[in-house]
Amino acid sequence: MSDKTNRQFEAALKSCRDIFEKKLTDYGASWRIMRPCSITDQLFIKAKRIRTLEETEAMVQEGILPEFIAIVNYGIVGLIQLRLGAADTVDISAQQAMELYDRYAAMTAELMKAKNHDYGEAWRGMRVNSYTDLILTKIQRTKQIESNRGKTIISEGIDANYMDMVNYAVFGIIKLTEEDGASC
Repeated sequence: MSDKTNRQFEAALKSCRDIFEKKLTDYGASWRIMRPCSITDQLFIKAKRIRTLEETEAMVQEGILPEFIAIVNYGIVGLIQLRLGAADTVDISAQQAMELYDRYAAMTAELMKAKNHDYGEAWRGMRVNSYTDLILTKIQRTKQIESNRGKTIISEGIDANYMDMVNYAVFGIIKLTEEDGASC
């Protein structure tokens, strides 16, 4: 994998982390009350908005980039919630939340590096809409696994799907910030 991809991936994750940290200051770790299925639905809302914006003219001029950033952050929150479980109240400090964020962001980046090596940077030849469709597919898979109470026969689990969603969203961020973000 190229050093360019590593640098771009780290820069995109840093941007997402900065926004996460600012929202953590504004809201605290209020997301701690969310059950994983609610996080999956929140990811669905964000990905569905991206797809709608890709296909129609926006009425609220916020754009696609913030939605990809939100998918990264909710995906990492999902990984945290899978580990800790939902709480009835905010039960972690901002510092603990950031430590968990960093741990799961690093794990997700390592997965991206391994897969990117094996796929030979195929993501660079893809269009941004494809990332959206792949994220929506991962969300549907996650919902099915949740309906199966987390059990799979042969497939990866919810955590792997969350990590893939984060990685596709980071690729979208990179594409949107480096070039025209070509669509089909």
